[in-house]
Amino acid sequence: MRLPKSITTFFFLLCFTFASCAQSPAVKSPAEKIRQLLDEYNRYKLFNGTALVAKDGKVIFKNGVGYANFEWEIRNTPDTRFRLGSITKQFTAMLILQLAEQGKLKLDGHISDYLPYYPKANGERVTIYNLLTHTSGIPNYTARPDFFSRFARNPSTPKEFIPFFSELPLEFTPGTDYKYSNSGYFVLGAIIEEVTGQSYASVLQERIFTPLHMLNTGYDKAAPIIKKRAAGYERNGDSLINASYLDMDLPYAAGAMYSTVEDLYLWDQALYTNQLLSAAGKTTYFTPFLKGYACGWMRQPFSIGNTKDTLSSISHDGGINGFNTLIVRIPDSKDLVVLLNNTGGAPLRDIAKNILAILYNKPYTPPAKPTHSLSQPAAKTLAAITPDTAAYRLYTGKYELAPNVVMAISTEGDHIYEQLTGQARFEIFPSAPAEFFMKVVDARISFMKNEQGVVDQLVLHQNGRDITAKRVE
Repeated sequence: MRLPKSITTFFFLLCFTFASCAQSPAVKSPAEKIRQLLDEYNRYKLFNGTALVAKDGKVIFKNGVGYANFEWEIRNTPDTRFRLGSITKQFTAMLILQLAEQGKLKLDGHISDYLPYYPKANGERVTIYNLLTHTSGIPNYTARPDFFSRFARNPSTPKEFIPFFSELPLEFTPGTDYKYSNSGYFVLGAIIEEVTGQSYASVLQERIFTPLHMLNTGYDKAAPIIKKRAAGYERNGDSLINASYLDMDLPYAAGAMYSTVEDLYLWDQALYTNQLLSAAGKTTYFTPFLKGYACGWMRQPFSIGNTKDTLSSISHDGGINGFNTLIVRIPDSKDLVVLLNNTGGAPLRDIAKNILAILYNKPYTPPAKPTHSLSQPAAKTLAAITPDTAAYRLYTGKYELAPNVVMAISTEGDHIYEQLTGQARFEIFPSAPAEFFMKVVDARISFMKNEQGVVDQLVLHQNGRDITAKRVE
């Protein structure tokens, strides 16, 4: 039977339309683009963890890549629990401001007003607000060369541990300068316990976790069975090893929490309300004092992709053995990026920049495959050169990579280490005179001398970028 010409033409046009649609590339949603981006970072061993992204306060993406436990091949999921490191500080600061609103302490009160055992020479000079804003001048205990070797496996109560740093001279007059110090937040935890008569962990639970229904968040301890807790790993060449042990009573109120991306979304949403703190209290909480640091938060422009555009952000990084973390809040639009990684050293700020580029339809540079294997420099150069350990002292100091981001170079015996603000300390290894590489991430460090022969800057080579950091101390 022959079909009328008009019907034949109709079927031809219909088939042509469907064929054209099938051949046209589908437009990917932001969530699909984010998933593809994270898969690329994971493919190049640059991210292994969980991410949550919200736009206008609504979650548009939450998922994990890689493994929470490599030995059992258990995958990361939105409810995987990660150690947070220094993201803990914003919770400690919230507790302090709550207690201040209730008249149980004063922000202009001094350490000695609340901790009678703290040496008065320093305790009567440093205020609670100095501790909150890293303007106390108290030396950072995690930067001391002997910290990990002496204490990593030796749990201490706050009262027992505080003398490790409290008797050291202040590095500057309180309130006159900014220098990131875990010591300050450790002291804040001890003050919370002294004022409330409860443990720091129980105050967190009572005042924040329970009211916000953060059911997968807590104070981390090695001994208890914590369901869905990710294991922490460190990179060793091209392979991973289990992260070095650290008793969690040492990071304490400066970095001992664990949580999930989903619970941190609940936290983010609560901060837009007055459920935990009054509007006036939140103004204090989020207002920066020196160098963009507020109370447990950094206030700074956040770049979008590879453009010069920026967004006003409230953010904080975290780093602790085997983990690094990041939370970025964009209050003007209620956007949120949470990245929790359990293989240490991931370029989380670069990842967040690219995610924001996707949200705002801006160009960005996807991750590139590392140009070399980290195991190759170790195999080819460490055996070929004799490390000049005597020269290491020329490199020790602090180098500013960005506002509020300092790389500290220190030595211990014949070893040399780098430590980024708010992150764990990692050993670096010589590959040539004044050239070093890292094993935990694909990165190299070059130290540069000025005309007088003094090392005055370093260059961090990572992800195809060269970042110059001037020596500030």
